[in-house]
Amino acid sequence: MATATKKTASKTAGKSSSRAGNAGSTGSTASTGSSGARSASAGGLGLGSGMMGLPSMDDVAKMFERFKVPGIDVSAIVDSQRKDLEALAEANRQAYEGIKALAERRAELLQEALQQWQEAMKDATGKDALQKNADRAKKAVQKAIDNYRELAEMEADARKKAWKVLQDRFQENVGNLQKMLRPK
Repeated sequence: MATATKKTASKTAGKSSSRAGNAGSTGSTASTGSSGARSASAGGLGLGSGMMGLPSMDDVAKMFERFKVPGIDVSAIVDSQRKDLEALAEANRQAYEGIKALAERRAELLQEALQQWQEAMKDATGKDALQKNADRAKKAVQKAIDNYRELAEMEADARKKAWKVLQDRFQENVGNLQKMLRPK
């Protein structure tokens, strides 16, 4: 089974590298290790053929232009797909930034909790230690609830921002489709 997979992978790599050699100036080509997969630029996003051997946006546009299909605005299709990819990239960037901020805040909260615990251990003995510890425990529970709420809000906000980018692009696509379907 593993031998068949290796043979298929080497055939695919051979096809990809031969395509990369024939690509000319359609996009930037780069070898990615032993797989020989082509990486073409799609509208400056660095997206394109990728790992699956898919053609770049420029390749698709040139293919349609060669066939000169009547009634199809190739540049509009390519532009629409480019905008879709840009929206997806922006949504991913928004999600990444949100997750990064969330992780940083969690680290800050953990550091604060550890410092508070160290302070509590210093005052663990004495006449009124039981009362102090009870007060600290009450404050710690309230602080934990507040921190959890803050983190949940940060997560929801990050998710909302990323989803908004995709919703806006979807609405734009629906608007374009409605324009195309209107009787002339």
